[in-house]
Amino acid sequence: MGTLARTMSHSHHHHDIDFKKAFTVTPEAGSQVKITGEIPYAELQNERGAAIKTLGKHVELDGFRKGHVPEAVLVKHIGEMTILSEMAERAIAHMYPHILEAHAIEAIGYPKLEITKLAPENPLGFTALVAVLPTVTLGDYKAIAAKINVDKPSLEVTEAELDEKINDILRQKAAYERLQQKAQTPVEVEGEAAKEEATTEEPKLEIPELTDEVVKGLGQPGQFESVEQFKSKLREHLEIEKKNEVTANHRANITDAIVENSTIELPQVLIDSELNQMFAQMEEDLGRSKLKMEDYLGHIKKTKEDLKKEWTPSAEKRAKLQLILNEIAKKEDIKADETAVENQTQELLNHYKDADAMRVRVYVMSVLTNEAVMKMLEEAK
Repeated sequence: MGTLARTMSHSHHHHDIDFKKAFTVTPEAGSQVKITGEIPYAELQNERGAAIKTLGKHVELDGFRKGHVPEAVLVKHIGEMTILSEMAERAIAHMYPHILEAHAIEAIGYPKLEITKLAPENPLGFTALVAVLPTVTLGDYKAIAAKINVDKPSLEVTEAELDEKINDILRQKAAYERLQQKAQTPVEVEGEAAKEEATTEEPKLEIPELTDEVVKGLGQPGQFESVEQFKSKLREHLEIEKKNEVTANHRANITDAIVENSTIELPQVLIDSELNQMFAQMEEDLGRSKLKMEDYLGHIKKTKEDLKKEWTPSAEKRAKLQLILNEIAKKEDIKADETAVENQTQELLNHYKDADAMRVRVYVMSVLTNEAVMKMLEEAK
C-alpha cells in the first residue's frame, strides 16, 4: 500500500461524498475498528490519468523513448485490470484521511485493506481494519502516587554508607598492591614461598588507615590533597549515585501502581512498536561489542521469536505506561516547556544530521512531557 503514506496528509478540497453516511465504522477486538463502504466510480475516474502515468513510468517499448509512450499504447500494454487496481488504490489513499476525519477516528499505524468489489463503471467496495488509540480508564493516580511518596527513601548519604565505600576503596587498593608485589617477586623466591604457602594461610589483607598520605595515592595524581577533600568529593559522587538510583526505583513504584490500577485494551500495533524498539536497542548494543544478532542468538540458544515471547509483558507495560502518561498530561493540562523542546531538538539535530526534524521534535516533546508528568506525581501529597 505504497500510495497510502504519500496521500495520508489532510487536504482541503471537495468530494461529492457524505463520508459520514457512505461509511460505517464498527468496533473490533484489540482496540481496532473496521471501516466499510463504497467509493463512487467517478472518484476512481479522477485517478485514471495519474494511475496510467505511475504504471507507465518504467515501461520500455520498442520504437518509443522511455517515459514517452502514448497513452493508448500504454493502456494496451498494461491492461485495464491493472490500471483499475492502481486507480482503486489511489482513490482509497485519497479518501482514507477524509473518512477518519468525518468519523473522528484516532487511527494508529497503517490500515489492513481489503477490496471487496472492483469492476469497471462500478463503485469500489472495500473494508479497512485499523488500530485506534485505546480508551484509557485511569485509577486515582494522584492518591496512588501520594501513598507511595510517603515511603520515598531519603536521598541523604549516611556516615555509615560513606565509611563502607571508603573501606571498599582501601580494600581494593591493598589487594591490588599485594598482586603487584607477587608479580614482582623473583622466581626462585616464589618456589620457596610456594612451599611455605602450602602450609600457611595467606596473611590477612592489611587495610591501610585513611591518611592524607594514602589519599594522595588515590585517583589521578594530584586529584586529592587531604582526607577532608577526598571525603567531600566521594560524598558528592555517592549523592548523585543514590539520587539516581532512589529516583528510578521510586518512579518505577509509582508507575507500576498506576498501570495496575488502569484499564486499557492494547492494540497489537503498539506492542509490536515497543518490541521493535527493544530489538533495535539490542542490535545497537551488540553492534558496539562488534556482535551480530544471529551469532548472539546462537550463543544464547534462542530464536527471535523466543525473545519476543519473553519481552512481550514488558513491551505491554511500556506501551500502557506511555498511553497513561499521555492521558494524565491531557487531564492535568501538562505541557512540555517550549524553549526546552526547541533547545533539545536543535541539540539532537546537530548531533544526528540526517534525522527528520519533525520526528525528533515529537520525540523530544514526548520525553519532556513524560518528565513533567512524573515530577507532578512525585510531588503528589
